Parts: sequence; C-alpha cells; structure tokens
Amino acid sequence: MEPDAAQNPNPSPVPPPISAYYQTRAEHHAVVSSDWLAHAAAAAATSPGADAAAAAAAADAGAVPPPSPGAAGGVIEEFNFWRRKPEAAEAVAAIMALAAVIRSSRATTMMELEIELKKASDKLKSWDATSISLSAACDLFMRFVTRTSHLEHEKFDAAKSRLIERGEKFGEISLKARKTIAMLSQDFIYDGCTMLVHGYSRVVLEVLKLAASNRKLFRVLCTEGRPDRTGLRMSNELAALGIPVKVLIDSAVAYSMDEVDMVFVGADGVVESGGIINMMGTYQIALVAHSMNKPVYVAAESYKFARLYPLDQKDMTPAHRPIDFGVPVPAGVEVETSARDYTPPQYLTLLLTDLGVLTPSVVSDELIQLYL
Repeated sequence: MEPDAAQNPNPSPVPPPISAYYQTRAEHHAVVSSDWLAHAAAAAATSPGADAAAAAAAADAGAVPPPSPGAAGGVIEEFNFWRRKPEAAEAVAAIMALAAVIRSSRATTMMELEIELKKASDKLKSWDATSISLSAACDLFMRFVTRTSHLEHEKFDAAKSRLIERGEKFGEISLKARKTIAMLSQDFIYDGCTMLVHGYSRVVLEVLKLAASNRKLFRVLCTEGRPDRTGLRMSNELAALGIPVKVLIDSAVAYSMDEVDMVFVGADGVVESGGIINMMGTYQIALVAHSMNKPVYVAAESYKFARLYPLDQKDMTPAHRPIDFGVPVPAGVEVETSARDYTPPQYLTLLLTDLGVLTPSVVSDELIQLYL
C-alpha cells in the first residue's frame, strides 16, 4: 500500500511505529563497482522495447513539466512528481529528483554544488526514514555522480555539465532496471514449469509479463501475503495477463512445495552477505524450498544494494505494519508486527539484477572489496 503522494509517511527524526512500505531504519550506504555504467548500459541496450519505453516515459514526463527543485517544496516536490508515475519506484523517483537538483542549481563552485546535493539527498532520506531503497538510491547516486577526480581539474561549468550528464544517465539506467532484469531472467523460465511467488513485487511481475509475452507456458502459485493480502493483488494482475495462477494461504507453502519447480521473490534490500531483506514470510519459504532442493531466485534492482550485515532476525531495526485479525485480540496478548525478515545467503540460489546474474557470494565479495 503506497502512501499519499503529497504527504510524508514516515518523517524523520521520529518515525511512527508503522512503516509505509515495509522498510528498515538501519543506516547503510549503497555501493557500485567502477564498471557499473558500462555494464548496466550494455544490458539495458539489449532489452527489447526498452528504448521505446524510455521514449514513452520521456514523452509522458514532458506532458506535465515537473516543478523546479528550486521552487517551493524543492526536491520533495520533484520527488513526488516522479513518484506519482505508476511505473516509477520510490528509489527511481529519488534519483530523478537529485538529477533535477543539479540541473537547477545556482551554485558557482563544485563545493557549493556538492553541499547542495548532499542536503537534498539527506532531505529525501528523511522523508521516509524506514525506506531501505530510498536511502540506498540516494547514497548510490551521490557515490556514482560525484566520484571522479577529473571534476577537480575542470572549470565549474564543464564539471557541472558532466555531473548533469552522469546524473541523467544514471536515472535512465535505473528506469530500465526492471526491464533489464526481466530480460536476464527469461533463461530460467521454461515451458511447463510451476513457480511460487510471495506477495507483490513489481520486478517479479515484470519478469512474468515478459515470459508470458514470449509465449512461455507456465503457472504460478501465489501466496496470499497476509495480513495486507498483497498476494491477491499479484494474482489479479497475473490473471489479467492470462497466466494460470493459484492462490495459497501462507501456511500452505510446505504443503504445495512438491509441485513447485522454482521460487521467485523480490527484495526490499540486498545486504553485504548476499542475503536479502524482504516481506515477512520470505525466510520460511526459502527454508522449505532449500530443504526440498528447489531453487530460489531473487529479482532485485541494483539500487537496493545496501551496506548492511545482519547476523540474525533481531539484528536489524524492524519496520512495522498494522495487524487486523478480524476479531478482537485479548488484552495482554502481544502481537508480532514486524513487516519483514532476513533470508541468509545460503538459502538463495541466484540474484537476478540489472548488473547481471549473481551468486550471493559474488555480491558479498564485490561489496567487501569496494570498502577495503
């Protein structure tokens, strides 16, 4: 369930106890390898229809000009403009808003521009203090756009133009991330297979849409996703695409695993160990799948990579969600309201990202090397 676009669902520094988008409050820094741009651009360029989709998005954006970040409301207003678009993830909206900050900046030195950009990034991260992807995307943007020694030796106008170019390229690639992942995932889906999905994930939906458009024959078992029933939303969208789908109550996962060939899940965040943080129930699904030798594939955009290293379920500040059992809860009975769990890397088979298809150990090695 997405918060109203005009309001801050979890303002900082005192966030409410209920998370707007099932996100963690843990501090982290996103990272990216030095060849990120070339690698992701090459993958995105081969995605069928990606250029047409980008052109359509640009045309749509041009129909209603976004507000200038220098105007009233600033970067948050720009962020909300992008966030209202149905296909734009919260993190992508933040990236586009930060790119607009650079374009509209009146700074006269690189130091002033970097300070202005840092303030805008901090303001976006505080807009929803529980959002792992929002914070990761802001840190990733700052790291990618400003990390170059050449900027120190260029005239300011040339350096600013370079920043604008890098920022817009970063935003363009981020917009294409889902389509890139969908393209890379097709080799894992074959005719006659049955896959299990958990809750609602836009990137997993994109993977299945492309498979269906490629006339692959498969069926999907979709968990109900209690208590907010996100799985019902997922099953409705799959049924509208003509994909055979069956809804399971969450407690029927082990019962139904015999007929499953693979598990596909999204992620709220990918951590340094190669594990994932995702909606509650992902961990137990991965445990059952692992015990029955079923592969577990994680579809996640690279802007969700976070410098976190949880050791167990309690080693992260939980995000919360309201629980409605439909009947009164007796006084004195404690209710678990944590919205997400941590799935260790040993229970995951592969991570399908816009950087490529990665094993959990590769994710860990790359992140550690970058921060040595």
